[in-house]
Amino acid sequence: MRIAIIGAGVAGLVTAKVLTQAGHRTDVFDKTPDVGGVWSRTRRYPGVTTQSPKAQYSFSDFPMPADFPEWPDGARIQSYLADYTAHFGLEPVLRLSTEVLSARPTADGRWSVEYRDSAGTHSTETYDRLVVANGVFCEPAVPKFDGLAEFTAVGGQVCAGTEFHDAEQARDRNVLVVGYGKSACDVAVPISTVAARTDVIARQLLWKVPRKIGGRLNFKMLLLTRLGEALFRYIRRRGFERFLHGPGNGLRRRMINSIGTVSIRQLGLKRLDLVPRGTMEDIVRGAIGLATEGFFEAVGAGAITVHRDRTIEQLLVVDGKPSARLSDGTVLRADLVVCATGFTQGVPFLPEKVSEQLLDERGNFMLYRQILPLGIPGLYFNGYNSSFFSPLNAEIAALWIAADLAGAVETPGAETMRDAVVEQLAFMDIATDTHHCRGTKIIPFSMHNADEVLGDLDLNVNLLVRAAHWLGPVDPAAYRRLTPTLLKRLSSIEPGDRDRDGDGDRPSVLPGPGSSASGSGAGHAVPESLTKSSTQG
Repeated sequence: MRIAIIGAGVAGLVTAKVLTQAGHRTDVFDKTPDVGGVWSRTRRYPGVTTQSPKAQYSFSDFPMPADFPEWPDGARIQSYLADYTAHFGLEPVLRLSTEVLSARPTADGRWSVEYRDSAGTHSTETYDRLVVANGVFCEPAVPKFDGLAEFTAVGGQVCAGTEFHDAEQARDRNVLVVGYGKSACDVAVPISTVAARTDVIARQLLWKVPRKIGGRLNFKMLLLTRLGEALFRYIRRRGFERFLHGPGNGLRRRMINSIGTVSIRQLGLKRLDLVPRGTMEDIVRGAIGLATEGFFEAVGAGAITVHRDRTIEQLLVVDGKPSARLSDGTVLRADLVVCATGFTQGVPFLPEKVSEQLLDERGNFMLYRQILPLGIPGLYFNGYNSSFFSPLNAEIAALWIAADLAGAVETPGAETMRDAVVEQLAFMDIATDTHHCRGTKIIPFSMHNADEVLGDLDLNVNLLVRAAHWLGPVDPAAYRRLTPTLLKRLSSIEPGDRDRDGDGDRPSVLPGPGSSASGSGAGHAVPESLTKSSTQG
């Protein structure tokens, strides 16, 4: 098939790679001039690094260079993705500096994509299928401040963190950084080295975990394991999880809250009055951030001032100077306001009717397995499963898409899928206190999602690999055989058995013994070879 992919970030690139290897023709559109998505040079801010260590932020079949630091910066990640693109020969399918203006379903079940290239030329092409991989962090969410017009008239400036590309923009200026997530803390450190004054306005303090617990133990040994994930109650509990959230609940609580105790002591949070409210267990209800190197040291030295539990109430002019009044009445000079206040998840190129089908009444994305929209033929999503292992989760989603294109995924009936999505969103509302980015964030249940998606394909890694990842950090390289195994299976499917017109009219497929599909709806046909798992991780 001919497939359009919107987005050349992690998810878009791995989707193009897998679908190209499966024999499809892909075009990857991105309005930036380089690959990388959030890591593009057009979006990187000073101080940005990965939150997960390099091994956990890698594709299964393309490890990061050995000379990369444990937490690579944005430039290194972008170069890694560029090398991935070159290694798998994806340059010919890229359409960079090209913005998709609209993507509309056609009467014959295909997709009409209108785009504008770097020369300003408008073109329209038709594709058999469409994959949206524009990223859940595609558009920065900048608050609308009262008094903005007067503030900017005297030289004040407001920008999103992704628009702040050079610390020199802050030299000798009074800077307010709005937010307390990893992005806010990351950018505050380089700003504080050149700014006249640096203030962080934190509406809510989040828990921060040191990169090395006790100065020695890499945090991935505790939280990026299956055991670490099992410390949080999932909607469907398995095996030892039943013990942890039953008879072992007291042990579980002590295990996770002990990380908070160590973090408070190691980062000096009491002395700095930066202990978040609640317990460490509450991280699942909000967010967890990796502590930025140098941030708390700068706070202790007075180079950064954190205003906890505060917001900017109004931008104003005081004595002819741009300033800001906080919610507690404090007035601060504010030549520059950098908003690291999150992102919005949007698909502005889709028609309104499609968007209405795609979203629930609260604006949450209704995606089965975080991939398949309900009742919209020929459309897939990838990357709408933000996790601690985003490249791996995106790679696994790409396998699911490739299998579904071949008619080799058994999905339940429409109502069953809808019920499953509604149930999952309701659970995440409780588990994350609604902080799941409109249904696009799967933290802290990254591997549960991977297991469910692979279960649909009867392609899960074996018990030995799972056991190794129970106490040790999840290693994406353990999943490197999944793509060739699936591609070999799909190659045995006759072209005539595939659903080319997108109407879902495919013969029934019996799921393999490891499948988690319920089998309640019309399925897809597949030879016996696809129902037998040969993957050994």
